[in-house]
Amino acid sequence: MEPSDSRTQGPDGRAAAQRPAPKTVASLLAALEENSRGRPDRVLRLRGHLVVDGHGTPVEGAPGAALPGEPFELLIFRGFSSSVTHPTAFDPDRPALPEGCAIEAAELLAGPLDPSREERLAGPLPVETFLSPAAW
Repeated sequence: MEPSDSRTQGPDGRAAAQRPAPKTVASLLAALEENSRGRPDRVLRLRGHLVVDGHGTPVEGAPGAALPGEPFELLIFRGFSSSVTHPTAFDPDRPALPEGCAIEAAELLAGPLDPSREERLAGPLPVETFLSPAAW
């Protein structure tokens, strides 16, 4: 592939068209949530680290900031993001992750999720892989 090519490999190893990477965490989550709306048989799990305050509440910050970072896990299913590790705002228009978090990997799971029989379909992969609807 050419470096300027905007394609990536889907979970099946075939090339898949990919949107340009969003510039903010909010726009990244919005794009992933949009892709998930059409796939009720899939759950996307994001893992990484975020900056938290002294009460464990996520705060806006830059990766590597002076405040301690904590691991997070976020699930995206049917157009909604849900944190399983940290509190989120009650406002559905606010992103579930703050700017400055580090999303380190994404895994595609069979949905709806059954924790006793989790089935991983793809990943861990870079989160940008799942900007392409074909990757779902």
